[in-house]
Amino acid sequence: QVQLVESGGGLVQAGGSLKLSCAASERTFNHLGWFRRAPGKEREFVAAIRWNSRHTYYADSVKDRFTLSRDNAKVMVYLQMNGLTANDTAVYYCAAARGGILSTIRSHAAYDYWGQGTQVTVSS
Repeated sequence: QVQLVESGGGLVQAGGSLKLSCAASERTFNHLGWFRRAPGKEREFVAAIRWNSRHTYYADSVKDRFTLSRDNAKVMVYLQMNGLTANDTAVYYCAAARGGILSTIRSHAAYDYWGQGTQVTVSS
């Protein structure tokens, strides 16, 4: 059972930046991703990383603004978010997938473990 703990959320003005962190209790997964859920909306994919290859994948809405990186020794992943807008306001969840099927990396159904989430609020 992988435990995931997110941190780094908060309130920021539009155009600002935040860096989210996710700490995993053990390295028994292949993909680690970020999803978000805005009020009244469905959960949506934000970004993910294939742990061994370090290949990263992004939603079109955050590409060129968000950057995902990992620290293998600490089993942590970081989501650097720049150019934030009100549309980025949501609860952000870290998730880990045991499976390594690339075609499912953007699907929340492929992830086995979830963190509690961290709130990101962007004021306009």
